[in-house]
Amino acid sequence: MLDHLIKGATVVDGTGAPSYTADVGIRHGRIAVVAPPGTVTEEAATSEDATGLVLAPGFVDPHTHYDAQLFWDPYATPSLNHGVTTVAGGNCGFTLAPLHPGRPADADYTRRMMSKVEGMSLVALEEGAPWSWSSFGEYLDALEGRIAVNAGFMVGHCALRRYVMGEDAVGGQPTPAQMDEMLALFHEAMEAGAWGLSTTQSATHSDGDGKPVASRHARPAELLALSRAVAAHEGTQIEAIVAGCLDQFSDEEIELLVAMSAEAGRPLNWNVLTIDAAVPERVPRQLIPSERAREAGGRIVALTMPILTPMNMSLGTFCALNLIPGWGEILGLPVPERIAKLRDPGVRAEMLRRAESKEAGVFRRLAHFGRYVIGDTYSTANEGLTGRVVQDIAAERGQEPFACLIEICANDRLRTVLWPMPTDNDPASWALRAETWQHEDVLLGGSDAGAHLDRMCGAPYTTRFLGDCLRGRKLVGLEQAVKMLTDDPAQLFGLRERGRVEEGWHADLVLFDPERIDAGKATLVHDLPGDSPRLDSRAIGINAVWVNGVETIREDVVTGAVPGTVLRSGRDTRTVSTK
Repeated sequence: MLDHLIKGATVVDGTGAPSYTADVGIRHGRIAVVAPPGTVTEEAATSEDATGLVLAPGFVDPHTHYDAQLFWDPYATPSLNHGVTTVAGGNCGFTLAPLHPGRPADADYTRRMMSKVEGMSLVALEEGAPWSWSSFGEYLDALEGRIAVNAGFMVGHCALRRYVMGEDAVGGQPTPAQMDEMLALFHEAMEAGAWGLSTTQSATHSDGDGKPVASRHARPAELLALSRAVAAHEGTQIEAIVAGCLDQFSDEEIELLVAMSAEAGRPLNWNVLTIDAAVPERVPRQLIPSERAREAGGRIVALTMPILTPMNMSLGTFCALNLIPGWGEILGLPVPERIAKLRDPGVRAEMLRRAESKEAGVFRRLAHFGRYVIGDTYSTANEGLTGRVVQDIAAERGQEPFACLIEICANDRLRTVLWPMPTDNDPASWALRAETWQHEDVLLGGSDAGAHLDRMCGAPYTTRFLGDCLRGRKLVGLEQAVKMLTDDPAQLFGLRERGRVEEGWHADLVLFDPERIDAGKATLVHDLPGDSPRLDSRAIGINAVWVNGVETIREDVVTGAVPGTVLRSGRDTRTVSTK
């Protein structure tokens, strides 16, 4: 008997092939039958009419930070609501394991680092996760059997360094004996099911003490030794971040990424490729590593988002504005001193100069302060400003836009929420995106779901992209759009029998209304441990989501089922060789 029969659905199978109408039966977690409508004779415990609805494979998000959130939110919301059934975690060199059993303080260091570098609530990290593990395998075991999505994890370079080198991980170099220990620890993690290595060399990544995170101190020899270790395990790969990911790679960074992928003989992915027609030289430069990697026997894949993800800013809390050169030292001052500095015309002029300089890279887009929209305000002086554009307010007041913005924020003791309007929402940028998506080494993703919780909400990129493809810009057809969200990332990671609607494959499925599918506006909710805030987004037009054949979402509401699997390298992933 079938567990469930979906009748008369428009099947978009993930391969890019034309859609077709079929009945799809689920049994024991697998897709048991895909047949013409009305031809399935086997009885089903339950069934539903899906006429006019699209049935697609569950979406695969290749870049998340759900490492901690899954402990207090096994449903990985809102990703699961938006049809994501498989998430890749442990990215950017940051994982919660391994933790040295003899140094309990390392867990506190890790929590503070994750709070700073990935924008996670420190209270939620402290109260929401058990922190009961030491080894990476024990961390995976702590999640097994209690999650609603399928989740695979890279092992973070920062955690490896901290475990072996202690406090010397920040600023120090491993001795030969420590390097051997790090490699042994890394092999142990991959034997337990880690997907491979994640690392960062990005100048934007600092720990809770404001110091460069551990992996930023690693020299190329260390990175290449770890890359070679990846090759010894089935179904593994590399994820790496360098400073040039944000704008344009240096020659040295290109050389390093190519060498890492070639040494491992595995794909290496990085994020995020920002596409802007105003900077036409960026995309060709960022794809040079992919070209050179193929020549060297490797493969480098750029992740890019198919939507513009709004990100709020604030002069009162750590955000992307702190990463503009020269701004961090000012925005890190106590609030009264910060306000005094910001009100100084000379200081503002220098801040604007630095923000508009070439050294600011991709952060230059944040310097158009007249194009900021005022969000939540907290003082009577700012009543009526929510939703208004700074340049309009500045014109009324006869002020320069940045000075106007500073005064608004100062009235709220810097608590004002700011929403910068995107500078790359023009037709030329969207045409360049559509062209770039066709490149063989470009993959959709980079949501950062599970991180930067009160600043951005990238998780709904799946539904918003599909809605745009069906009813908006229509840059990609439905079948190709679904392939880009399902089979393409599944193939990159070597997922076994996931990413397609095919008989015998795992029944990770999403049923949606093509006339309605979309994502709601991001709204701030307080549902994290400790009543901490995060941005959430309602899924529109998603009828149901199944993970391993079990219904996990029905009409944007979680069912409470936790049928997800911790996906382990080798067992659940096959090797995607670049040789």
